[in-house]
Formats: sequence, structure tokens, C-alpha cells
Amino acid sequence: MRIISGKHKGLTLKPPKTLKARPTTDIAKEGLFNILANRFDFENVTILDLFAGTGSISYEFASRGCKSIHLVEMDFKHFAFIRKTITELKLNAITPIRYDAYKFLKNCTLQFDIIFADPPYDIKGIENIPDIVFTNNLLKNNGLLIIEHSKKTNISENSHYVETRSYGNVHFSLFKS
Repeated sequence: MRIISGKHKGLTLKPPKTLKARPTTDIAKEGLFNILANRFDFENVTILDLFAGTGSISYEFASRGCKSIHLVEMDFKHFAFIRKTITELKLNAITPIRYDAYKFLKNCTLQFDIIFADPPYDIKGIENIPDIVFTNNLLKNNGLLIIEHSKKTNISENSHYVETRSYGNVHFSLFKS
């Protein structure tokens, strides 16, 4: 797992082999951040990273200068790795939250410019994430919800759906407020 740009560009992180997470591939991450760099000034955006896994996406945002990143991960081992990495790299912009991502969405009162969700590909309810986000008004004006999923998943029926980008086995569906 590598940070591909920003202050920590090129830094390789080695999560323990005991973690069950599937980090976003470098190619997919690079494609995603190319899309985002054309739409946002990273220093001025607020981020919500759901189902954070290893924290890879949050580290990338922090490396690029984002000042406010809320990271939500439920698994204890994953969360411990994330906290350790945040401390070691002094990524003070990241606020780690150990909590169920669905419950967090339903109870959250904050708004974000970008919400990134990378749930396990076989999790139930992935198709409900856009409805929860938009019903609870969690995106700021012109905000973007990005859901990473497998090609088996089709979540394009939501009225806020914009497009799906594919990078090998990784698919990102984008939704706009």
C-alpha cells in the first residue's frame, strides 16, 4: 500500500497480514484522485471516509493537504493499525472514529464535501448508502459521494447518480448533491 501523491508521496505502508481489508489499488486510487483534483481544492475540503479498512484513502487525502478528514472503521484490528499510522505519520487532520458506518451515517449531523465509502464488496445494504447520505443531507452543495464496489454491484438507480468509473476490478460510482 503506497501513498501516491502529496507530502508523503511514495511512502509504502505495510499493514499486518492479519487485516482482512482490501486496500484500493494504486491504479484505481490514482484514477480517482485525478478525477477529484479536477473538481476540488484539497486544502479546502472536508472528507468522510467510511469503511476505512487500512485508512489508505484518508492517508492520501491528508498527504494532499486536506485539513478535515473523518475516518470511520468498525473492526478493532483495522482501527488499531489506522491509529498507529496516524500517530507515526503525524496525520493530525484525520479524526478516527471506531463505529459502524451505517449507524454513523444515520446519526451524523455534519456535512462534507466528499464522502468516500469502500464497504466490503459482499456487504448487504450497499445500495442504500446514497439514500442515507442524501436523506440526511450529509453532502455540502456540489459535494460528491463516491462508493467503491465490484462490477457485480449496480447502484446507478439513485437520482443523484453521475457515473461509474472502472479500474480493473475496482469500480467507483459517483453521486453529486
